[in-house]
Amino acid sequence: MLDEKDMADTADRAGLTLRDEEGAIRPEYVAQVAEAVGGRDAGLLRALVGELHESDTGDLIEALDADLRPQLIELMGSDFDFTALTEVDDTVREEILDELPTETVAEGVRELDSDDAVYILEDLPKDEQAEILEQLPPPERVALARRLDYPEASAGRRMQTEFIAVPPAWTVGQTIDYMRETEDLPERFFELYVTDAGGKFLGAVPLDRLMRSKRPVAMSSLMEPERHVVRATDDQEEVARRFERYNLVAAPVVDERGRMVGVITFDDIVDVIEEEAEEDIKALGGVKGEEELSDSVWTIAKSRFNWLLVNLATAFLASSVLGLFEGELQKMVALAVLAPIVASQGGNAATQTMTVAVRALATRDLSDANAWRVILRELMVGAFNGVAFAIVTGAIAYAWFKVPGLGIVIGLAMICNLIAAAMAGILIPLAIARFRFDPAVASGVFVTTVTDVVGFFSFLGIATLWFGLK
Repeated sequence: MLDEKDMADTADRAGLTLRDEEGAIRPEYVAQVAEAVGGRDAGLLRALVGELHESDTGDLIEALDADLRPQLIELMGSDFDFTALTEVDDTVREEILDELPTETVAEGVRELDSDDAVYILEDLPKDEQAEILEQLPPPERVALARRLDYPEASAGRRMQTEFIAVPPAWTVGQTIDYMRETEDLPERFFELYVTDAGGKFLGAVPLDRLMRSKRPVAMSSLMEPERHVVRATDDQEEVARRFERYNLVAAPVVDERGRMVGVITFDDIVDVIEEEAEEDIKALGGVKGEEELSDSVWTIAKSRFNWLLVNLATAFLASSVLGLFEGELQKMVALAVLAPIVASQGGNAATQTMTVAVRALATRDLSDANAWRVILRELMVGAFNGVAFAIVTGAIAYAWFKVPGLGIVIGLAMICNLIAAAMAGILIPLAIARFRFDPAVASGVFVTTVTDVVGFFSFLGIATLWFGLK
């Protein structure tokens, strides 16, 4: 076993070698931790891991083999910060919680801020939630159970219930004395809240305003009643947009009666923004938002199958267009070679437009007020790029096959398809959003189908007319 000096030296070395120059955890560090866990050396493990930030601990947990993760937590005992479990993939967290004794989880949850505790418990089955909550003191159990009753992805799930609320008649001096004498305060806060006897929100007092005011000043004269109040049932994405729009640091959360039940801070909102952006990016590729890097092969394959099946059906639809021009393709091999170029270029252009449109819809930057202006702009962009690439591809096609008129044919087809791509890339997401579906999920497959069909049909149709007239 290590004495205190050896443990301190080991901890210093661990801090220096935790990550490499690019920010990734060093494999040798992970191996050292794995060796400590395998050898049941709690002293060495605490020296290596005990002083890590919860985010670093989360990365370390994900880097360890699955069977070592719960062992690490049990060996760390009370020195393990359960906040680290909010930093790992959902799949990893669920696997760890399944392996840990209920008593260990309950003890770890007790030490967390309420928002972190809910984040860990919310994905567990109801019976496991109840079993863990049963081992908590009644006040904490009731508070967490109430939080878990709020809708998923709502402000009620994200808020923390630890906040400072004082009566409007209190003075600055009374408030400061209260904060100095009370031990059970939030670990970090940015403003105080004024509530009436029934807990109804009246206003907020920023911490800097409080500290600059004289002791006899009443809190009611300092509070800002016109605050951006959040309802507990509000969607977390809408709350995040409010934080972004008004540069908020914190916002009070109220229930349906206007009583203050919690507070949301910017660190919670950063997580929401990251989650929502990640979900949109995955959806554009036909991947479910809950897919994690730690998921099994079967889980990932199953979740991706449905959209791949839809894509296969639309691919057959696009290919059927080629069948309409089978005779022309047999007569001129160049048409078969060049047709995919037109379709592919249209698909890429449509994806660019669609990505911008979907993101603008998600952030509410694209609305009825500016939709027609954006549509017109995208059509002009499509036409401009269509002409530019018509010249480029037409010259290359003529130089390649030396067929008179082939460059003109592919050029005209390129213009048609890039204009169609612009229209599909903007109109399809708008139409899907109009019907209250998520445009990030459904747009891609339809946009690709349009550009493939238009690309093949315009190129081969124009070629048939052109060479048929000759």
